[in-house]
Formats: sequence, C-alpha cells, structure tokens
Amino acid sequence: MDFVIVTGLSGAGRTQVGNTLEDLGWFVIDNLPSELIPKVGELARFKSESPTPVGLIVGSDGNVDGVAPALDELRASGAKVTTVFLDAATPVLVRRYGDTKRRHPMLGDLGSVVNAIDQERTRLEPVRESADIVIDTSEMNVHDLRRRVVEIFGEAGDRDSTQVTIMSFGYKHGVPPDVDLVLDCRFLPNPHWVEELRPLTGLTPEIQDYVGSFELTEQFMDRMTALLEFLLPAFVNEGRSVLTVAFGCTGGRHRSVAIAERTAAWLREQGMTPQVRHRDVAK
Repeated sequence: MDFVIVTGLSGAGRTQVGNTLEDLGWFVIDNLPSELIPKVGELARFKSESPTPVGLIVGSDGNVDGVAPALDELRASGAKVTTVFLDAATPVLVRRYGDTKRRHPMLGDLGSVVNAIDQERTRLEPVRESADIVIDTSEMNVHDLRRRVVEIFGEAGDRDSTQVTIMSFGYKHGVPPDVDLVLDCRFLPNPHWVEELRPLTGLTPEIQDYVGSFELTEQFMDRMTALLEFLLPAFVNEGRSVLTVAFGCTGGRHRSVAIAERTAAWLREQGMTPQVRHRDVAK
C-alpha cells in the first residue's frame, strides 16, 4: 500500500493538505490519533486490490510523542510511506490562532499559545528530522499550499520514482526552507547590468542566450548535471519520493531562472518529468 502521512505543527495547514489530497482522488482520514496509524495500515492491506493511495492526517491529540514510533511500525509492515511535515514560524501560528479564535490542542495549563507551540515544536522535532518532505507554510496562503501539494502529489498514479522539482529563487528574498539541494548561481555574469536585458526574465530566449553564452556557464552545467546523474539514483535507492533542487541568484529573475529552465530541459532528455517553480521571477 501507498501511504502519505501528513503531520506537523497545529495551525500549519494539515487539514488543507488533506482536503487537497482528497480532491486528487486519495482516500483521506483526517485528525487521526497517532496510535491508530498502524491499525489503519493493517485495515488498508485487506483492500490491497485497490490502487487508491491513502493519506493519513495525524493531529496533535496530546500524544505527539507517539507519532515517530507509529510511523516506524507502519514502515516495518512493508508499506510504502511518505511523511510530510508542515511547519510555520511561531508568530505566524499565533496570528492564525488569533484569527480563528480556536484553542491550541496542547494549551492545557501552559498559559499561552506561544508556550503550547514551543512545546509541540520540541516534541515533534524527531518527526520533522525524519520527514521526507518539509513544507514551511509561513508565507503561504491556502491557495499557495494547495498548489504545492498538487505539484508534489498530482500524479497520484505514478509514484514508483522520485519526483524532482527544479526551483529558482532570489537570495534577497530568502533561501527557500523546503528544498534538498541549493546551488548558487551568483558567480555567473548578471544580465541585470545590461540595460536592454534588465526588464526581461530568465524565461525569455534573450536572457537564456546571454547566460548560456559564457564558458563558465557551460562548465557549471557539465559539473552540475554530472552531480545530478550521481545523486538522483542514490536518492531513488534511498526511497525518497520527492527531491527539490533550487538555483539561486540575487533577485531570482535572471540567472537562476535560466539555469533552472535549462536543467529541467536536461532532465526531460533523461526521460524524467520534472516540476518547475520560479518563486521570485515576478518580484
């Protein structure tokens, strides 16, 4: 059976992820207590003739310490398990709880939502460290989160190989937290300093031709693709279901976008179907 376990901090978007998986045709159980994870796995195996993947949304029911052992037990049964951990900055979670007027499930006698969040974060740290995918929703709205989930799990019928996402970003807007490999493109000549190229982006042939016209770019591409040729099979052998490779430049509009597009084209030549995200190209 194919399971995706969605866990993480309360208020970070677990229910929204569950709703999106359900829209994609998954069988989803929301707010599942951690001790029931192995039991649901046993029940699902009796229905092994169905190819429908299962999404388990694990809530903070006061037994967050039981999440990691329950996941270990499910994996030991032979199930294919992908763990998604949803994170968010504490001030963002406090604001969300203030907006919804809901009570944090771990508040108890801790006295404040901040204390409850801090305790939950500490106790879930082992789960976060072992998660296959970490999504930081601090700067996401519900539509952004939905797009991210569809990007990762949209091809629900083809999950035998690692899904590779290629991303571009600008360092001045912050390094994305939910990536596996970051490559810095700021050493390449910058089209920003060419007046007629400045308004364009790395999605245009003019910028792609400019960035690709330097021997330094060709050397970088040769070494980078050789690295990916080495790493991708290793990640597949490790059972990784998702791998995100991010290319950064200063603003995220020119060099990183052009290199990301070229890398995605190279991956397609290798028979892969990468997802492509340009986080800051419109900024």
